[in-house]
Amino acid sequence: MSLLEVKNLKVHFPVKTGMFRPVREFVKAVDDVSFSLEPGETLGLVGESGCGKTTLGRAIVRLVEPTSGRVLLDSEDITRMNGSELRPRRRKLQMIFQDPFGSLNPRMTVEQIVGEALDIHRLAESSSARQARIAELLGAVGLDPAYAQRYPHEFSGGQRQRIGIARALAIEPRLIICDEPVSALDVSVQAQIINLLQDLQQQRGIAYLFIAHDLAVVEHISRRVMVMYLGKIVETADAKSIVREPKHPYTQALISAVPEVDPETRRRRIVLPGDVPSPIHPPPGCPFHPRCPIAEDRCRAEVPPLREIAPQHWAACHLAGTKIGAKG
Repeated sequence: MSLLEVKNLKVHFPVKTGMFRPVREFVKAVDDVSFSLEPGETLGLVGESGCGKTTLGRAIVRLVEPTSGRVLLDSEDITRMNGSELRPRRRKLQMIFQDPFGSLNPRMTVEQIVGEALDIHRLAESSSARQARIAELLGAVGLDPAYAQRYPHEFSGGQRQRIGIARALAIEPRLIICDEPVSALDVSVQAQIINLLQDLQQQRGIAYLFIAHDLAVVEHISRRVMVMYLGKIVETADAKSIVREPKHPYTQALISAVPEVDPETRRRRIVLPGDVPSPIHPPPGCPFHPRCPIAEDRCRAEVPPLREIAPQHWAACHLAGTKIGAKG
């Protein structure tokens, strides 16, 4: 049984042109996305900035209200639950945010930040049990429990992200949405946080939806990867297949931008023309066709379905598998 199932999820934001004017346009941030996530699995979600990755993650945890579709957590539809119904389900589902400073209340100590969830869900029987649990959580993420009385501004970016991870772990969730948790950190610190997340997953059996724009990071931590473009999933497969045999032209372009350590295996850089189209007025047919070097007439008229191109490898492209530069 899947831990998380997302079915035909849409998040459309109204565009207001005036206080008293009716809404006639919408930003289609997430447009008909479906996928599943197994217990203990890491599923990567990658794409350019503005493609809808963060909105998708926030919609799953109900920080953003979906326009339509369903989110099933342990087969329970949490999409339409009210606050009181949703609260006990939130113990299974938490989020780590991109900004390790902005996501922490600067007026609260580390003890208050990490202990807040314990208080809300009444998970500590006494004050001493609460302090012991906070000390345990700080130790689990590599922080000295003696830091509990300090404030966020007294920590480095990597340490602040560890506090955010400790907060997410406090109620022992089964799934954590990681919204670009290392993109604001130095490269050396990124590796430390990635290793910490992997260790915690092995110890606690947590599942991750790992959102990032860096495909190299996603490949390292994920078992499966989804590629998102203009609010839609355009390719999904296991991490090795995505990197070695990308089927969608957009994925090929993303992978060509990943730096290679060995200069002998350097890839040819694929530079896409133009800019990402507006999510208010997405192009007809394939959303990628205005920038696609191999687009044909049907790409401009027909929306390609997400179909299985190879075993366990899906792509939404009429010409899936065609290498850029090999056509014609």
